[in-house]
Amino acid sequence: MSTNGHTTTAPPILLTIAGFDPSCGAGTVADLKTFAAHGCYGVAAITSLTVQNTQGVEAVHNTPSAELREQLEIIAKDCDIAAVKIGMLGNRGNAVVVGEFLDAHKFPIVVHDPVIKSSSGTELLDAGGVKFIATEMLKRASVITPNLDEASVLTGMEIKDLPTMEMAARKIVEMGARAVIVKGGHMDRAIDVVFDGNEIVQLGGDKVKFENTHGTGCTFASALTAQLAAGRGLIEAATLAKAYVTKAIEKGYAVGKGRVPLDHFYRLRIEPLTRGTHELPTHGMHPAESGH
Repeated sequence: MSTNGHTTTAPPILLTIAGFDPSCGAGTVADLKTFAAHGCYGVAAITSLTVQNTQGVEAVHNTPSAELREQLEIIAKDCDIAAVKIGMLGNRGNAVVVGEFLDAHKFPIVVHDPVIKSSSGTELLDAGGVKFIATEMLKRASVITPNLDEASVLTGMEIKDLPTMEMAARKIVEMGARAVIVKGGHMDRAIDVVFDGNEIVQLGGDKVKFENTHGTGCTFASALTAQLAAGRGLIEAATLAKAYVTKAIEKGYAVGKGRVPLDHFYRLRIEPLTRGTHELPTHGMHPAESGH
C-alpha cells in the first residue's frame, strides 16, 4: 500500500470477532497474538467484555448489537480483510449482526469457533444464540471448529469417542456447514476429526494431556484462519495450526494462579528487557527542549 507515502506492502489483514479476556490468554487478544505470530496483521471487533482472570470468568458484559455493528462496518470500510475468525458471540443479537455482516461482505475465508461455555463452565452464549448458530451461522462459515461439548450442543448427540466424533462431524455438515473440525483435545489422545463434506481425516495428537491451559480453542481457530489466508488447503492448514498450538502449549508459562496461557511467540524467542538498562536510540529522538 502506498497510503501516506508508505510503500511497504501490508501482509494479510485478518479480522477477529470475539470477546475480550482481561488476562489476555483467550479471545481477541489470543487471536491477535496468533495472527502476528503468523506474519499477519490483526484487527478486532469486541463482542463482549468478560470479567475474568486465569482462574475463571466472573461476569460477562455483552457489547450492544448496534455497537458491534458499528465496529464491524468501520473496519470493513477501511481495510481489505482477507479472512475472518469468529469466536465468542455472547448472545443471539450479536450473532445476527455478525451473520448480516458476513452476508454483506462475502469474505473468502470465515472460520467460526462456536464458543458456548468457558473452560470453567460459565455460559458465553445464550440459548437463542446457540439456535442461531445451528440454523444460520453454520452455512455462513468456511469451516466451524467445535470442541466435543460444543459439537454435542449443536448436534444434540452424545460424543464420547472417535466414531461418535465422526458421526457428529457428518451431522454438522448435513446441518449446513461446508466443513467442520471436531476437536478432541479433552480425550486421552487429542485426535481431531476434519470433514470437508467429502472425506473424513483424523489429525493425530500427542499423548500428553494439557488440562490446565487457557485459550487453546481460540488459538487453534486463529492459526487455522492465518494458514487458510496463506492459501493452504483445509487439511494442511489444520495440521499446521494443531502443531503450532501444541508447541505454544508446551512453551506456556503461568501468569496467574489458574490456567496457563499459551506462548504465542515461542518461535521468536523474545528476550525480556534487562532491568535497569536503557538503550537510547542515537538518532531521530531528541530530549524535550525546555524554556519555551
